Amino acid sequence: MLKLSRNIVLTAVGVALIGGIVVAQTAPMEPIQWDKRRLDQLDRNVRRLERAVTQRNAAGQPVLVEPDPEVVALQGRVESMDRRLSDLEDTLRRVNAETERLTFGIDEAQRDNTALRNRLVDADRRIKAIEDAAAAEAELNAPIVANSPTGAAPTDIAAAVRLLETDAARGERALQTVIATWPDTPQAREANSRLGDLYVSRDQRADAVRVYAAALQGWPTINWAGETTLKLADALIATDRKTQACAALGEFQRRYSQGGTAAQRTRAGQLRGRAACPAN
Repeated sequence: MLKLSRNIVLTAVGVALIGGIVVAQTAPMEPIQWDKRRLDQLDRNVRRLERAVTQRNAAGQPVLVEPDPEVVALQGRVESMDRRLSDLEDTLRRVNAETERLTFGIDEAQRDNTALRNRLVDADRRIKAIEDAAAAEAELNAPIVANSPTGAAPTDIAAAVRLLETDAARGERALQTVIATWPDTPQAREANSRLGDLYVSRDQRADAVRVYAAALQGWPTINWAGETTLKLADALIATDRKTQACAALGEFQRRYSQGGTAAQRTRAGQLRGRAACPAN
């Protein structure tokens, strides 16, 4: 029995069967240009080989084509590579799934971090507000001491009045500082008068009486003295000290009525009626 391996078959295709002379290809050939002529020649050689195989089979000498060991080895390598490729694909799928899970986790962590950052910022803001409030409270409760921010009584009282318009608590301390820094001055008297107005606005009439009286000590001839005297009388009536209110109104009549306005004189009459002052 004749056994032809796959190598023989492949070699037979590469052998030129021309004129009964078989020429083996022993040297490397240049790449074949597969044009129509060469394809036709290859087709004829394949047909000759088929006829030779058919004749041997008919003569009881079958041709057995055995697998080429190199091809078998190559197939094994291909199968191994297929398995490795499949393993790589499975690994890639697992990596992709893990990546998606990690990405989701990172997104969640970023959202949590953003929320935490916002809470921290809010907490910092609230803490700062508390600290600022505590500092302001400490400043407002500190003892009043002599201190001149501008170095002169007129500019100190002007600065205190401006501050009073925007921050009543600090403005009040500024007026008290003017009194402590510049006692027995017109600016200290004005500061007391303005403090009286502030206390009246808070319905602190007894405190208003105290500072109005300090502003009018000695009955000054300052232009605001007449108006402050009427405010003192009003605060005295509100604190049920009508006798003292009538005395203050008497001082207004003697000292400030002539230089006062008609509205002030009218108001003085109304206050005398409220205090039931005796007729002069």
